[in-house]
Parts: sequence; structure tokens; C-alpha cells
Amino acid sequence: MTRDEIYDHLAQVYLGKRKKADEIKNRQFNAWLVINLLITFVIFVSAYYGLTAFLTQRKSTLQNSVIFTLNQGVLRLEYDFQDDFPPVKSLALSIPSIDGAKYNKINFSLRGKEEGIPGVVKVVFRNQKNETASYYVQGIGPHWKEFSIPLKEFHPISDWTNLIDISFVLESWNVDKQKGMILIDSVCFST
Repeated sequence: MTRDEIYDHLAQVYLGKRKKADEIKNRQFNAWLVINLLITFVIFVSAYYGLTAFLTQRKSTLQNSVIFTLNQGVLRLEYDFQDDFPPVKSLALSIPSIDGAKYNKINFSLRGKEEGIPGVVKVVFRNQKNETASYYVQGIGPHWKEFSIPLKEFHPISDWTNLIDISFVLESWNVDKQKGMILIDSVCFST
């Protein structure tokens, strides 16, 4: 072997080992780069989906929220069909001038007092054209029960833009107990 061959051989051995060491470092660097990119991607995806889930949940909550409340506090409707002549007792809430067509439901809570629970209450809407529409609510008991009635259930009313009032009516022939009281709360329109 000549001197040039020895130098070439040493150079190949040294540079070959160096190339292998560089390749190992490059592989490690590439692996860390891939891992870091993957972690960054997971963080961004998690943040994006978390934020959109929050906004979507918030949007649906806002869409189902109460828009217009008709009363403040609990209303009482006492009735005694044993002694009273009128066979009907009612409690009417006047509705300010609002466009009822913008809303989808009427919501309220009812409960009977221990003295007597009627079991059935008639809910009546009336508009300026003197059109009326009613809906019977059943299952009233001694505990608060929330009702959400779609306005489309009140069929005969053709003009929802000029509502006058909503009434809660007890009829002597349609109650379980002839004497008692109901409590009405949270009467409101919602979408």
C-alpha cells in the first residue's frame, strides 16, 4: 500500500464514520422535529375543537333562552266552585304590544296548593281581533311542573302580532277538587 492509498483509506474510514454519526444525528433531529410538529398539531386541534364546542354550546343555549317574560313573581288563582256561582275562574295577564309571531313557545310553571289541586287548567290566548285559542294543561300536582307549549298548538288564532292577553282558566266541570288554589310562575315567550 502506498502512502496515498493509506491516506485515502483513513479518510474513507474517518469520513464514513463521520457520515454515520451525522446520519444518526439527522435521524434524531428529524424524529424530534416530527414529535414537536405532532404535539403542536394536537394542541391546535384540541384548542380549535374545544373553542368551537364551547361556541356551539353557547349558541344553542342562547337560541333556547327566554326572550320575553310576562310576570314577576308567583301568581295565585283561588277557586271555590262549591259556593261561587260563576262556573269559571280565570286569571288574565295582559301582554304588552309585542310581535308574538317572533316566538315559538309559551313557557310557564304551575303547581296546586295542598288545599285542593284542580288537575286541569285551560290556557287561553286572545288577540285584538277578539280571536281566542285554548289549550288544556293536565297533570298539575302539588309540586312545580314546567310547561312549554308550542304556539302552533293554539290553532284558531290567525294574527299573533297583536296579542292582548293570556288567561289561565279553571272550569267547575273540569277540575278534580271543587275548592283549592293554583300557583303560576315564570310565564314567558321563548324561541
